[in-house]
Parts: sequence; structure tokens; C-alpha cells
Amino acid sequence: GRGVMPTIVCSVGEELDMGYVIANEKGTSTFKIQNTSPLALQFSMQLDSLSPTRDKDQQKIPSFITSPLQRAEFVGTQNYSGLSVFSIFPTGGEIAAGKSQDFTVTFSPDHESLYYSDRLRVVLFGKETARVIHLKGAARDQPMFVEGGVPLDVPVESLAVTAPRSPQEALPGGMILFIPICIEQKPVKAILLLLEYFEGRSPPAPAAAELRVGSIGTQFASKKSLEFSFEIPPLLHQKGFAVEATKGTVECGQVKRIGVSWVPSADCPTGDPLLETALLTLKSDIKETYQILLMARLVSA
Repeated sequence: GRGVMPTIVCSVGEELDMGYVIANEKGTSTFKIQNTSPLALQFSMQLDSLSPTRDKDQQKIPSFITSPLQRAEFVGTQNYSGLSVFSIFPTGGEIAAGKSQDFTVTFSPDHESLYYSDRLRVVLFGKETARVIHLKGAARDQPMFVEGGVPLDVPVESLAVTAPRSPQEALPGGMILFIPICIEQKPVKAILLLLEYFEGRSPPAPAAAELRVGSIGTQFASKKSLEFSFEIPPLLHQKGFAVEATKGTVECGQVKRIGVSWVPSADCPTGDPLLETALLTLKSDIKETYQILLMARLVSA
């Protein structure tokens, strides 16, 4: 007899990013696995979120505390419904020698979160893990997003569903407390951009960062183009900050990259970093405002 090592080739790398979808809608992606060995391979596709040891594995300190370089768990946010946010088809079968098999991954989030994730294992003959693919995706309630900069949040969320606070809250004895609601729109999210200018570098180059403004392709909502605009105080220009595009539009399903740069002025202090603020407004079916924090500092090259 002759021993043969089962080998495969996968059309995706270690990560499959499903991108953004609207909560309660679906996104799909496909990939291919080719059997490059001279024997038929029996396979099964296994998700870590469905592992029988998942509850035991979660009884540990979150990785973003123990390892600063790993922000999110491999099995991250899951659906409130209890159903898997990711699914794979087919889940098992056989690939003949030299043949290929197509697989479809479906992403079905039921609430807004940026940290949906799972880990998919390709297991051969019920024993050997031949491939591990990290699945990730994000969902928003509205068909727009802004990303970039330094993360300011914690990549773990509770699955406890909390009811929105009512303007009227009951007190003992049947009394009613009326809580005033401020109708002024506040920035819904803060984004920190870190710009580091290296002194002594030749040739000198501006400090640079990038924002990505996206319009999510949707099945049911209107497909209006997304409008964005920056409100930039004149003081920012005086201190050396520049934004590539202060206003524009993004078509449905597209992403606009916006560069931000900084060149220190002659009177720039060499001690504490500068911290300035600009406002970014998005308009589509609704209006959202983001507070952009610009932190700039001098670094010795």
C-alpha cells in the first residue's frame, strides 16, 4: 500500500470579511475548495459558535484584556434570536480527487453590531482540521457607516436586550415622573484619528490618516446616494490640518476614502499633542453626525 496526504487548496485566506449589511437583512459570499490529492476527501464544515464546548470555552477573561494585540474573540457577537449569525452550505460531503466544491456563507444579523465573528473549520474524515477561516461582519440599523482611526470602544457586547428609557417613569404610589428629552441632535459616535509627524525624515512627509465613508447596499430600503460634509473650524487650517474632500456623495454599495493630513506649523509646541475637533455629517434617509477627534503629535524619526 501507499500512504497519501490529503491536501486541499482554498480560494480564500485566513479571513473572510462579509462587510456591512442592514440588520435583519442577509449578505452572502462564496468560496471554493479544490481537492489536490489523489483520493476522494470526506469533509465537514464546523462553526466554533456551534461547538458543544463553547460555553466552557467562554468561561475565561476576554482576550482584549489579556492580549492587547487581539481585540476581538474568534466567536464574537451573536444574534439575539439564538440562531447562528453565520451559516455555511453545504455542511458536509465528499470531494472527488482533482475536483472542486463551491461553498456559500450567509451572514444574517438581527441587530446592529460591528463585532459579529465566528471561526469556520474544514475537517477531513472527521479528524483532521485542514483549514481554519475567520468569519467576520458588521450590521447597522441605517444604510451608512464611517470607519477608521483608533478604536475607542470595547469589542465585546452583552446579549441582554434592554428596553429604551421611557420619558415617563412610574414612582411608588402611582406618581409619574416626567423626564425632559433633549431634542438637539448630538454626535452619535466619536472617531479618533492619530496623526504622527516624524521630525528629521527625509524627504519630509505630512502625517496622514484615513476615514472610510460607506453606503450599504440594501434589499428593501431606498437606494438614495449618501451625502457627506465636514464642518471644519478655520483654526484647523491654521494649525496645519487638511481634509481631502470636505463634501461629496457616495453611491449605494460604494465606499469613499477620505484622507486627512497634518503638517505642523512653525509655532507648533513640541510637548503635548494637539487635539482638535471636526464634525462629519451624513445624510441619506436619515441624518447622522460624527465627532472626529484629530490628535496630532511630533515624533522624532
